[in-house]
Amino acid sequence: MTWIEKYINTVICGDCLEVMKNIPDKSIDLVLTDPPYGAGYAGDTIRHKHVGCNWDNEIPSNHIYKSIFRISKNQVIWGGNYYGLRPSRCWLAWYKRDALPSMSNIELAWTSYDKNSMLFDYTIAETNGERVGFPTQKPIALMSWIINKYSKETDIILDPFLGSGTTAVACEKLGRKWIGIEISEKYCEIARARIKREQSQIKMF
Repeated sequence: MTWIEKYINTVICGDCLEVMKNIPDKSIDLVLTDPPYGAGYAGDTIRHKHVGCNWDNEIPSNHIYKSIFRISKNQVIWGGNYYGLRPSRCWLAWYKRDALPSMSNIELAWTSYDKNSMLFDYTIAETNGERVGFPTQKPIALMSWIINKYSKETDIILDPFLGSGTTAVACEKLGRKWIGIEISEKYCEIARARIKREQSQIKMF
């Protein structure tokens, strides 16, 4: 059994840089991820309660991006405008028309694709029913939109910053194989619970 076969449809709790050392070159079809932006969002106790958290104080190191590019054929990286990645013709934008005046109403994702840039219009309010307490949780509809447009049914998708598991849930909905890596045991458990609920719903139909 290969490393990939062993961990298909699995949440791995660990440091993504260390875990990715075990992943063979170009064995992942798509890395779809939402890393920390280095905006200090986790410490903003006005907007939410994450006292003492520092996960968003710095952007990930260049070593992580080098590993991502080594192991994967294509990449979609939210917050890519913060990381100094190489130029891209295909940027994705999530337009949040109901964002507070103090917040950006657009988030950008860098991609490796040579295609036209695209806009996804989806309100923050529409995500309220799926929130599980993760401060920067992306909508399932957003991740599903990306997976539908930029992957095939046979592809393997990796999220090295899985958070509360949205990428994996979207993959389950669309019948994609996935691997998730998350350093926080707390969020690993939240992600596993969300994924299990989605799998149970799929079996019902």
